[in-house]
Amino acid sequence: MEQFAIANTDGHPVPHRVVIVGGGFGGLYAAKALGRSKQIEITLIDKRNFHLFQPLLYQVATGKLSPGDISSPLRSILSHYRNVKVLMDEAIDVVPEQHQVILNTGVLPYDTLVVATGVSHDYFGQNQWAEIAPGLKTVEDAIRIRRRIFRAFEVAEKETDPEKRRAWLTFVVVGAGPTGVELAGALGELAHYALKHDFRNIDTRETQILLLEGLDRVLPPYPPELSTAAAKSLENLGVTVHTQSFVTGITEDTVTVRHEEQTETIQTKTVLWAAGVRASGMGKVLAERTDATLDRVGRVIVNPDLSVPGQPDIFVVGDLAHYKHQGDQPLPGVAPVAMQEGAYIAKLIRYRLQGRELPSFHYSDVGSLAVIGQNAAVVNLGWLKLSGFLAWLIWVFAHIYYLIEFDNKLVVMIQWAWNYFSRKGGSRLITQEENPLNHSELGGKLG
Repeated sequence: MEQFAIANTDGHPVPHRVVIVGGGFGGLYAAKALGRSKQIEITLIDKRNFHLFQPLLYQVATGKLSPGDISSPLRSILSHYRNVKVLMDEAIDVVPEQHQVILNTGVLPYDTLVVATGVSHDYFGQNQWAEIAPGLKTVEDAIRIRRRIFRAFEVAEKETDPEKRRAWLTFVVVGAGPTGVELAGALGELAHYALKHDFRNIDTRETQILLLEGLDRVLPPYPPELSTAAAKSLENLGVTVHTQSFVTGITEDTVTVRHEEQTETIQTKTVLWAAGVRASGMGKVLAERTDATLDRVGRVIVNPDLSVPGQPDIFVVGDLAHYKHQGDQPLPGVAPVAMQEGAYIAKLIRYRLQGRELPSFHYSDVGSLAVIGQNAAVVNLGWLKLSGFLAWLIWVFAHIYYLIEFDNKLVVMIQWAWNYFSRKGGSRLITQEENPLNHSELGGKLG
């Protein structure tokens, strides 16, 4: 295998080599915080050449934004940091004894390793459902979902059989966490506002949007009063919420749901999955190579300083980390947690090189937000709980603030302003599939 060398051509001692696997919030914030540290050389590895602002991915899936609006090239973001190198590659293994990361195309040595590869979908042992009910974690996922949503309306426009048309106009979202609630709310806005004048043979306001949740309320991590407000806002957008409902079967034409002792089969052509996560494969790799302990979804249980037990030079941050040293529950898999963990690791590495100690990581809870639709959101700041228009304004400005690059902030602000007054979506494109006749085919081409 090729040996990637972190070059040293000026005769000075070799800098401390930090390898970061994953260009999400945790990895990117660690790289930026370490930038311009002359004694440190950083290599960031990611399968993609861009950073994705995942909290707005559902807006790509429902046509409000384009993929480029919420994506930024990693090389562009980090171009001002001369000590940061970006490699588009995939880490497949780790050799802790030799301080090496094994990539698809070579071997990369490290002095400190930061793993931030996140999570993917979990279908609770029913992986065959992935072909029928796509989840929402990547740009490709969003484009597949967008294709399915808008194609459903197009097919319904041509369908003459009332039962078949009703199935095309029935959308089922599984899971009422933040992603499921935001996706269902965006579908409601799409059907009741953005598309209502666009078709001649169907009334999109007759669209059925069903949101299924296994627990007793939507947004289970939120305070009950905010869950109630969110459910009311969803109802106003035409979304029907079914709590304590469990999916037991999915086909291309139906969803089977169990509620208490009753079982119901729903005729639908579009099922969207937002009900569970599974840690990336790097969690299993670390467990095999370091004897790290994993939780039930495959996340690495880390030390108070985010290091892997027994491996002081390997750290796990972001959604892949199970951090149980603060409160009764592990820290949630949300962007602010990953950002703070990435910044903490950067500070810890600098302190170590200076011979100094840093206290354990402590997450400063900035609150949680979820949007249901225009002028409707819920915000939990701990000391303040809001719903409605003011919460929606806070949600808007918080997401604009955290977008990575200035041009993204400007484009999204303009697009949201236009959507606010026009109630029109911004990117309602149906991109071509490899087999356009097969609705379940997921391997489409972008563009």
